[in-house]
Amino acid sequence: MSKTQRTREICALAPIVPVLVVDDAARARPLAEALVAGGLPALEVTLRTPAALDAIRAMADVPGGVVGAGTLVTPDDVRAAKEAGAQFGVSPGATDALIAACEAEGLPLLPGAATASEAMALLEKGYDMLKFFPAEASGGTPALKAIGAPLPQITFCPTGGVSPSNALDYLSLSNVACAGGSWVAPKQMVQTGDWAGIETLAREAASLVD
Repeated sequence: MSKTQRTREICALAPIVPVLVVDDAARARPLAEALVAGGLPALEVTLRTPAALDAIRAMADVPGGVVGAGTLVTPDDVRAAKEAGAQFGVSPGATDALIAACEAEGLPLLPGAATASEAMALLEKGYDMLKFFPAEASGGTPALKAIGAPLPQITFCPTGGVSPSNALDYLSLSNVACAGGSWVAPKQMVQTGDWAGIETLAREAASLVD
């Protein structure tokens, strides 16, 4: 079995994976419920705030949701994410230690790559579903299309600079399964508890590819 079979299944759930920075764990569950209701079930909670692990715990039992941990950098991150209930992990890049920790914990990983060499190194390890990061800074759709020509067996989830204005450009590429985006959960809407507004943004993102 490909090491990324489960990751591929998660990436196939919706065209956009919300990339979430959660400052207040009390808002995590209603945020997840709004995104899932809008048609975005795969949720990436970045480990960039003190509330992140508690947010993952709160989201883990939301019906229909699949919560993952983003910004995995160290084996300790992997173990903490798994213990909190994360069902998949996302990393900005990849190291042998990080990959080994994910495999030891049984945590499906979406590892990051920005170059052909990085993508080939991960492919060699059995990973053919990768995060293209940082997408826009690494050349955007032209770069991803160019990498895809000699490496058609690799599928990507571009993240970093993806927005409503360019998401379709990425999603139209044959080697893109989904894209990561933070615009579906604007900080102001989360802080004010505008869950209906977030559900509307999620529904719009979910309908980018019919």
